[in-house]
Amino acid sequence: MALTPLEHDRRYGELDQVLRAYAGQPADDTEEKPSAALTAYLRHTWHTRPWALAIAETQLREYARNPPGRLRVRLGEFYALPDVGLPDAEILDWLTLLADHIKRSVEESLVPPPAAPATHWEWNARFPELGQFLGGWFSQDMPDEFDDHDAAVDDYRTTTDPHLVARLAGELRELLALELEESDYALAVAELGMEVDVLAPYSPSGWLTLVAGRLGAPRAEYGPGTQGDPP
Repeated sequence: MALTPLEHDRRYGELDQVLRAYAGQPADDTEEKPSAALTAYLRHTWHTRPWALAIAETQLREYARNPPGRLRVRLGEFYALPDVGLPDAEILDWLTLLADHIKRSVEESLVPPPAAPATHWEWNARFPELGQFLGGWFSQDMPDEFDDHDAAVDDYRTTTDPHLVARLAGELRELLALELEESDYALAVAELGMEVDVLAPYSPSGWLTLVAGRLGAPRAEYGPGTQGDPP
C-alpha cells in the first residue's frame, strides 16, 4: 500500500521541499558551491523555518544511505524522486552533497541574505496566497469567467475567508516593498500564475498597488439601525 500522508511527511516531507525547489532549475551543485535552487531553498527556509534545515539534512542523508528496495517499491511504500536531470547512478551521491551543503550552512551560519526570490519555487513559497490569487482568478480563463479585472478581484474578496484576504494584502505589500524594476514585477506575477495582462493602463507594480488598496480597505457592512444605511 502507498505511504499514508503522515508517514510520507515523517520520512520525506522536508526532502520533498528541497527537491521541489529544483523544478525548472538545473541540479548543478558542486562541492564548492550550492546551486541556485538550493540557495533559494536555504534563503527561504533560514528566514521562515530554520528548524526545518536539520530535518532536511537528516532525510536527504537517510534516503541516500537507504534507498527504497524492491519490496518497498513493489508495495508503493516509498518516495519517488522527481527527475532532476541527473543520471540514476549519480542521484544518491547528489543527495548526500545536498545534505553536506545544508549541514555546512547550519554549522557555519552561512545564511543567504534577504533578497527577491530567484526561482519559481521561491516565488511561490514566499508568496503562497498571492500565487493562489493570481493562478486561480487571473488564469487564461479569466476573461470568460469575469467581466474585467475588478470583477475578478471583487469575487476573490467576497468568496474568500477574510483571514486569507488579509494575508494576501500583506503579501502584496511585502512584494511592493522589494522595489523591483517593472520587468521584475512582470516576471513575478507570471511566476505566481497570472496568465493575462494586468489592467491597462497600469504597470505591473501599479496594478498590484491598486489591488492591495482594494483588498486592504474595510468591507462596508450595513444592517438595521446602522449609520449610513442605504435608502
